[in-house]
Amino acid sequence: MNLPETPSTPASVKVWDPLVRIFHWSLVAAFAIAWLTGDEESRLHELTGYAVIGLVLVRIVWGFIGTRYARFSDFVHRPSTVLAYAREMLIAKPRHYLGHNPLGGMMILALLVSLLAAGATGLALQGAEQGTGPFASLSSGTTVTMPGIIATAVADDDDEGDESSEEIWEELHEFFANLTLLLVALHIAGVIIGSLVHRENLVRAMFTGRKRV
Repeated sequence: MNLPETPSTPASVKVWDPLVRIFHWSLVAAFAIAWLTGDEESRLHELTGYAVIGLVLVRIVWGFIGTRYARFSDFVHRPSTVLAYAREMLIAKPRHYLGHNPLGGMMILALLVSLLAAGATGLALQGAEQGTGPFASLSSGTTVTMPGIIATAVADDDDEGDESSEEIWEELHEFFANLTLLLVALHIAGVIIGSLVHRENLVRAMFTGRKRV
């Protein structure tokens, strides 16, 4: 709900703390570089992959011990609340949240999970290909079976879904990287729609940390 501006009601309030803002834009840069160098076997791709994993892990910790609007308890809602907010968005009359709205909160969780999965499968691929990193033991040439739903999404000519360790981790890594890119596109669309519906600049808020009351 929009409140009238009075001497006791500020036009905007600080919502996003510095760590959240630094995390957000650092992750944007790290993922963009990792994506653009994904077709190369480069040290830069590996380093930015490590950066993405580190940033996500820090954000998860901050989601439990951070400031009010950074905590999962503030923006993770029950499915019924998310659906109710989605219905409100369809009629362009959604409730205004100072922090992340229910759909935004769900998107954040999806992005964190997808980014972690992309990072973990990237480490596994590094171990399988080069015998280095935390999963170096995967270079033994063992076979890996894909979970059914992912196997369907990335399956090729192998009818049983069993491939060499290196090939399977590469396909899984590409799958989660592409899934993350799709989620990023949906996130950007949500930010644009939210900015128009609520008449506030959400991108600027992630720079300044302040949002309209």
